Amino acid sequence: MTDTNPTDLKNLFQNTLDNEVLIGLYKKMLLPRLIEEKMLILLRQGRISKWFSGIGQEAISIGVTAAMQREEYIMPMHRNLGVFTAREIPLWKLFAQWQGKADGFTKGRDRSFHFGTQEYKIIGMISHLGPQLGVADGIALAQKLKNTSRATAVFTGEGGTSEGDFHEALNVASVWSLPVLFCIENNGYGLSTPTSEQYNCENLADRALGYGMESHIIDGNNIIEVYTKISMILNDMRENPHPVLIEFKTFRRRGHEEASGTKYVPEDLLDYWEQRDPLSRFEQFLLEENLISSSDIENWNKQFKQEINDGLDIAFAKALPQSTPEQELEDVFAPHTHHRVEPQSSTQKIRVVDAIKDGLEEAMDSFDDLIIMGQDIAEYGGVFKITDGFVEKYGRGRVRNTPICESAIVEAAMGLSIAGMKAVVEMQFADFVSSGFNPIVNYLAKSHYRWNQKADVVIRMPCGAGVGAGPFHSQSNESWFYTVPGLKIVYPSSPADAKGLLIASIEDPNPVLFFEHKALYRSIYDHVPDGYYNIELGKSLLIMEGTMASIITFGAGVHWAKKLLEQENLDVDLIDLRSLVPLDKESIIKSVKKTGKVLLLTEDNLTGSVISDIAAFISEECFEYLDAPVMRLGSIDTPIPFEKGLEDNYLPIKKLKEVLKNLLKY
Repeated sequence: MTDTNPTDLKNLFQNTLDNEVLIGLYKKMLLPRLIEEKMLILLRQGRISKWFSGIGQEAISIGVTAAMQREEYIMPMHRNLGVFTAREIPLWKLFAQWQGKADGFTKGRDRSFHFGTQEYKIIGMISHLGPQLGVADGIALAQKLKNTSRATAVFTGEGGTSEGDFHEALNVASVWSLPVLFCIENNGYGLSTPTSEQYNCENLADRALGYGMESHIIDGNNIIEVYTKISMILNDMRENPHPVLIEFKTFRRRGHEEASGTKYVPEDLLDYWEQRDPLSRFEQFLLEENLISSSDIENWNKQFKQEINDGLDIAFAKALPQSTPEQELEDVFAPHTHHRVEPQSSTQKIRVVDAIKDGLEEAMDSFDDLIIMGQDIAEYGGVFKITDGFVEKYGRGRVRNTPICESAIVEAAMGLSIAGMKAVVEMQFADFVSSGFNPIVNYLAKSHYRWNQKADVVIRMPCGAGVGAGPFHSQSNESWFYTVPGLKIVYPSSPADAKGLLIASIEDPNPVLFFEHKALYRSIYDHVPDGYYNIELGKSLLIMEGTMASIITFGAGVHWAKKLLEQENLDVDLIDLRSLVPLDKESIIKSVKKTGKVLLLTEDNLTGSVISDIAAFISEECFEYLDAPVMRLGSIDTPIPFEKGLEDNYLPIKKLKEVLKNLLKY
């Protein structure tokens, strides 16, 4: 631990900090301390539900925020109250957030500091801790591409540095020379686990060497050192964009949250750090230097306590959320009105893979703020060569090779969206999305519902079996995401649809998982309109029309069913869903009511599949119109095997004719 004497630091920096700045830093630390003391009283009274105390760590939040420019983003944790107060968020608004009031930042949908605000350029954390580090990369990337000369600061604790997201985010920031200030508050404990059980190195700052990154160790309980050193570091980062890792030595003197207590902390350790309280140390120094007086302190205490009480009075008087299921559902997605762009009359007969490439190019030409990221997508053109030639046309700034770190790249895409840009992320194979699952389902999917922040991100998902790629490159894993509110899922089956739906997905300000079946890439040709056009998400397509039954499917299943119906000359409705979320329920109901019989077909294994949910929906909505049980057909419940014969047995293609025949006979 460092233990720098504040008087020595005053001598060291006496030519750079004037009295007004010093007094301002003291007052900025005093306000969050008084708020915390009040919150602890309210917690005991049962007037707030939970509190994460940052008492004893105020110098870090205040010092960093004071050194930041107003338009620079800060990404705090739940112990960084000083970030919010130093950015001068109205106290009543903060209090309303903590009480779950309708006028809080999340309309009562989330608690504590789990929110963001574009007005104050603060992006709050989620409980999974790690994702905000990669999001900071994305924000910093946007600032760098826009040449704003701004830095981004992001906080984590020493416990959070054990997460894979920490490694991924630092690696990306270093490789891309992003102006991110990574702030580790090393406060002794991750909940109850001491640092000796969290990591096995002397200083966390030493890890920066492995990333080729600058690092510093700073006494987090000395406001002069924090403010002065961070100011100098940030000025350098703005002129010469690069990431910096800061380890603040400090201590958490209260429980992880108040209910946890501190019984696991030795008393002598608590006493040691209480003597190094950043507020009392600085106060004593200012008094000794005759920069403030006891009456000043008394007056500021009185003033801030009154402001706190006034803010609480306003917040307590605010209403609790009053909502309906319809209103809640409306806020899951950012508003988006589809403006149809009609296709041109001229066409080319091209493959699915070519149509996707065309769609990406049209979008890149139309949206100057669109960034494409993925493994090997630049000079190599991606493993499927869809982005071949893009670097030459759009430059490495917009077409970015990434390290193998799916999580950080999804998070960086979210950061780009926060900073007002668009992003397309290519998963090399849809199977690999499991390495980026957390930020998709917990960050992208929930951002708009939580605090009205769009996630303008499309994730391209090359998927599907039939190409002998085995268990790790063949999954049709749309069901992994189908149950998560806030994600749109698109799954085209034809070249024309692939292009139009991809453009529409990029237009949409919500997170879209865009599934592209690898077996269709180079086997399916179609006449695809030239130029820019779009196809509205959530609208299915009636491929074939009949009266005997309805086959409802998507992706490769469309071609399996179409081939069979043409061979057998069957009078059957064939519906290509195209979008799974939003789902075209109206067309499904219309077809089932007409035919009375339905077969739901998927490439995914049947258990827990999307079609299983659709089957339940049909049974509820169309029961009285059904002349047979709702039939489902999918792959068997095993991983996908490599050898062709085994893969053929896995897939449902050979069973389709018999199942349909049984349905029609019922």
